[in-house]
Amino acid sequence: MPRRKRTAGSSSEGTADSDDSGDHEKTDSSHSEANQRNNTRMTRASLRLSQSSQDVPPDVKQAAERDESPPRTPTGNAPSSESDIDISSPNASHDESVTKDQKDSGSDPSHRPKRRRFHESYNFNMKCPTPGCNSLGHLTGKHERHFSISGCPLYHNLSADECKVKAIEREKQEEERSQGQNEENRHATRHQAPTPRQVRYKEKVMEIRKRRDSGLTKDQKEKYMEHRQIHGTTREPLLENITSDYDLELFRKAQARASEDLEKLRLQGQITEGSNMIKTILFGRYELDTWYHSPYPEEYARLGRLYVCEFCLKYMKSQTILRRHMAKCVWKHPPGDEVYRKGAISVFEVDGKKNKIYCQNLCLLAKLFLDHKTLYYDVEPFLFYVMTEADNTGCHLVGYFSKEKNSFLNYNVSCILTMPQYMRQGYGKMLIDFSYLLSKVEEKVGSPERPLSDLGLISYRSYWKEVLLRYMCNFKGKEISIKEISQETAVNPVDIVSTLQSLQMLKYWKGKHLVLKRQDLIDEWKAKETKRGNNNKTIDPSSLKWTPPKGT
Repeated sequence: MPRRKRTAGSSSEGTADSDDSGDHEKTDSSHSEANQRNNTRMTRASLRLSQSSQDVPPDVKQAAERDESPPRTPTGNAPSSESDIDISSPNASHDESVTKDQKDSGSDPSHRPKRRRFHESYNFNMKCPTPGCNSLGHLTGKHERHFSISGCPLYHNLSADECKVKAIEREKQEEERSQGQNEENRHATRHQAPTPRQVRYKEKVMEIRKRRDSGLTKDQKEKYMEHRQIHGTTREPLLENITSDYDLELFRKAQARASEDLEKLRLQGQITEGSNMIKTILFGRYELDTWYHSPYPEEYARLGRLYVCEFCLKYMKSQTILRRHMAKCVWKHPPGDEVYRKGAISVFEVDGKKNKIYCQNLCLLAKLFLDHKTLYYDVEPFLFYVMTEADNTGCHLVGYFSKEKNSFLNYNVSCILTMPQYMRQGYGKMLIDFSYLLSKVEEKVGSPERPLSDLGLISYRSYWKEVLLRYMCNFKGKEISIKEISQETAVNPVDIVSTLQSLQMLKYWKGKHLVLKRQDLIDEWKAKETKRGNNNKTIDPSSLKWTPPKGT
């Protein structure tokens, strides 16, 4: 038999079904005695309840009698279980009605931990970046506050009340549309003729589009120009009469829907609007965590997550925009000339003057993973050498390095980066080796531009060590000169000396610097080369098809 819930006046011992578990062979006298005891207890409990009700102030008592609805949770929804109900005395909200005995016994409701209210989950320190906005209202008309341009009514030249009205109108239209769809036959064939309702709707849309004026009047143009001069990029341009009312309403609906999606992501913690720090990027098959700040436009930087096309490097706000872009993007490899190819590895030479937008996007992407990079937009004096790995979908970005077209200090690298998903796989040394291969073809001695990043310094020191040990291993003469090493390897003498010192292979004796041939280091390098075997992560000079650009 299911247990019945206890009433407020019943005690734990005075329930009507407390004797159900007793023995069925009890006598009639025992039953009568039990009923008598139960009645006595219930009488006493009722007496105590009546006495306590007399102490309650009249206004509180009337409020308790009026409110017979179930208690509500802090969010305003009915509790889903009995554990969600905060059971307290009718006097819980009145401090003067709490007796001394209650405080001493610890039953004072004011001493209980308070539930966290729903509105406390919002961070009211955040503020909308639109000048003059108080962060109240939302473009969707469904929220009381906003913290980004995407949900700002003022940025969209609307008020909070107008957004609420438009939200109600959209809901009504959606209900009418759903009712109309339910009336139609859902089991018809795919290529059926349009229904009368669809035909009427199409004619209505065509009529609305025909009524649109051919262009803006002089007064409207002056109004739009004045709006742009006053607000600049802090407000959305005036859109009235630019297109038909029907198409403008479609655009407004799309804005509201996108703003609602961004608000859901923000509440879930997937984006952090207002931080001006891109935390992750979606790049091809990979989702990459960023390391440093990059000066992307503010409207993109505040989203916290960016979507980048891996071929043309265009950056977008949402995955839907990226998916639509990828469906029509014709790029499958970087622009410029392919100067090297061996197997799946290719290197493209991209001129910053001819492909300015691509190179700027490449620099912005690189700054997310480089600390000392300062070049973002002035890309015309530089050449970019982009390394890719090809498969059946296209040439995927592995890394790149840039160099000045005319470097007075013979720097062969200005900036170098290996994408995080390709790090620790030998691609960094391939990029460095390729930069020195170009210096050999130019018959110059090269060196990277300083300062180097932490990872760049580690990669270069490892490369210089490998080059010197290989040269020592193949050297058969008795006297060696740093100048000869520099001419054959295209490594700057300063870099050679610093590497020899770190390897303890340079010694000053009797007024001369001597280069020591440490056989232990050479044998260790040979063992690593043998263990590595036939590794494809090397640059083949015969696969280079390149001539130095004119003027360098």
